[in-house]
Amino acid sequence: MRFTTDPPRQPRDSYHHGNLREALIAAALKLIAASGPAGFSFAEVARAAGVSAAAPYRHFRDLKALIAEIARLGYDRFADELERAWNDGAPDALTAFENIGKAYLAFARREPAAYAAMFETGFPLEEDVQLLRASERAFGVIRRAAEAACNAHRTAGIRPPPLMVALHVWALCHGIAALFVGRADGHRRRMPMSPEDLLEAGLLIYLQSLGLTAPGP
Repeated sequence: MRFTTDPPRQPRDSYHHGNLREALIAAALKLIAASGPAGFSFAEVARAAGVSAAAPYRHFRDLKALIAEIARLGYDRFADELERAWNDGAPDALTAFENIGKAYLAFARREPAAYAAMFETGFPLEEDVQLLRASERAFGVIRRAAEAACNAHRTAGIRPPPLMVALHVWALCHGIAALFVGRADGHRRRMPMSPEDLLEAGLLIYLQSLGLTAPGP
């Protein structure tokens, strides 16, 4: 399921059970795009959705729960896209690893408000079990890719710790996305190359330093 940042325009009391929840999520996504996950109140979400201040409590206990649900849904879509990019390691582990990085940036570019909610919730993921589980599923794709890359390419029997590799690659992808791609407010730093080229070069240098790729010319 995908959510646009523009909430449906309906009269104040016309929401039926089932679509109020989606209207609140859509309204919150629009507010996140404008102000970030911490830049608005629960009452503002209700107002943006065109419902009474009490209406959101039918589906969410508070604003934190609403943001957590947006983040969870984002992580679910994010994990699905990383899985497709990984494609069980085809055509080879290193190429599939690079494809995951591209999918990471593509998601941040396409869904910046959801991406902001995912990484700027303002509370520890451990406080929401479902959100934590969704986050771990997404990271699990990167970790499996790191395992495959480390197993497939070794230099003199040396095998880098896959968890370390996964965390480094996650940090590289997230850093590039946060700086140059996935800002919910649309403001991005300029640079003389595309984020994808920057990521490709960073991955190549990093993986070569670990002996996980053939050295370049």
